[in-house]
Amino acid sequence: MKVMAKHARRNVVVLGSTGSVGTQTLDVVRSMPERFRIVALSAGSRWEVLAEQVREFEPEAAAVCDEEGAGPLATALAGRKVELLSGMDGLCRIASWDGADVVVGAISGAAGLPPAVAALESGKTLALANKEAIVMCGGRLMRLAAQSGGLIVPVDSEHSALFQLLRGVERQEVARVILTASGGPFCGMSTKELERVTPAQALQHPTWRMGKKITIDSATLMNKALEVIEAGWLFGLPPDRIRVLIHPQSVVHCMVELVDGALLAHLSAPDMRLPIQYALSYPERPPGTARRLDVAQMSRLELREPDYEAFPALALGYRAAQQGGTSGAVLSAANEEAVQAFLDGRVRFTDIARLVGMVLDSHELQADPTFEAAMAADRWAREEAKRCLDLL
Repeated sequence: MKVMAKHARRNVVVLGSTGSVGTQTLDVVRSMPERFRIVALSAGSRWEVLAEQVREFEPEAAAVCDEEGAGPLATALAGRKVELLSGMDGLCRIASWDGADVVVGAISGAAGLPPAVAALESGKTLALANKEAIVMCGGRLMRLAAQSGGLIVPVDSEHSALFQLLRGVERQEVARVILTASGGPFCGMSTKELERVTPAQALQHPTWRMGKKITIDSATLMNKALEVIEAGWLFGLPPDRIRVLIHPQSVVHCMVELVDGALLAHLSAPDMRLPIQYALSYPERPPGTARRLDVAQMSRLELREPDYEAFPALALGYRAAQQGGTSGAVLSAANEEAVQAFLDGRVRFTDIARLVGMVLDSHELQADPTFEAAMAADRWAREEAKRCLDLL
């Protein structure tokens, strides 16, 4: 396993620097300039925001995935000493940037897989916020990290918590792990009630402030379904040793049940800057600026079983985790299409999981896909989801 040098100022690449995790990563860097330096940034299409970030952090390189944004970005940054890149090739190049220590993978969706591969191939520490990459091809990514000397440090709050709890714990001592879910804005609603919810209502998360897609995933519990698959790959756990509980306060992020009955728990305020800072600093734990949890102010902590009937997406996650192979890529891609269809007003909230289930039903499993095969499964699932839309 790769071990970062202690106390050295770390050079950081942020993939997806204009999104929620990306901007919070820059908050962490901004607050700790003695520890971190930005060497490269990337955005999808928001070249104006990227240009502002380049002016502030003065990286060596910047990339915009949307080729149409390359020209305007170059014009906006004319005269500045920064190498400008574009497209997927540009993203992969800065993901393997010479001299970078940590690459933050905060690109949403399947587009995050190729640069994640590039970062690990070059032996970088990958601070992974893009759960779709490991859901799509987790086995290959974990093997690649082991072979190249790279390291994956999860940024998801639950998986960061689990990563921290398992330090110093022998794997044979673990009976199971418990991931918590806020339950989203519709916790406690019946299936009939959920049929009537609108995109505007689904985007009102009670605890976290995130991008649209992940906010909808939290509302359907698909986010937790993906995290079950992610936990399996990251920590070598079968689905029957991963439990999910609803925890509306979002204070307990993960628990580890040991074979003797002891229970370890990770608690913190719901602030993504904490797991981001941990991933950037690992294995150190310096003081930071994330919100602190005042345990004396906590009146109660609720933990209860999920409603699998009202939120069937979670069961789909366990199904894909059990099947393995290309099921994760298909689940993730079909869900992206279904979420967009819901946001566009083409399907009901309850149709999201139904559509994903239809695509999984028609999928022909590949047991150990290559990265190319996982991307092909992603493309197939998107087309199949569009076809199934007409059947709803």
